[in-house]
Amino acid sequence: MSENWLDEIKWTEDGLVPVIAQEAASGQVLMLAWMNREALALTVQEGRAIYWSRSRQKLWRKGEESGHVQLVKDIRLDCDNDVILLQVEQQGGIACHTGRHHCFYKQLQGDRWVAVEPVLRDPDEIYK
Repeated sequence: MSENWLDEIKWTEDGLVPVIAQEAASGQVLMLAWMNREALALTVQEGRAIYWSRSRQKLWRKGEESGHVQLVKDIRLDCDNDVILLQVEQQGGIACHTGRHHCFYKQLQGDRWVAVEPVLRDPDEIYK
């Protein structure tokens, strides 16, 4: 497969592109992460979400520790060519490292953020 399609993406100065992971079945936005060229190429090749961890400065295969793999069903590029949308099947029903279904569990209520989504599994049980 030619990698010319990677050249159409408007990468940031540090060679990254933001990626939104959306649950294919429900449409629920699960998380936002980042990919570099290698991560996106490997995601296409392996059929599972592989991100670039900015904190660890290395490739991060979603679910490599937790088992909560994201199987990729569709990949879209936005109109400005600077955001990727992955439609995924979230294995285990947990996308967030906090043990929740998705990462957007805090809701602004007045002047404070309140956790409004339940923890499905204790993170200490997930990450040993």
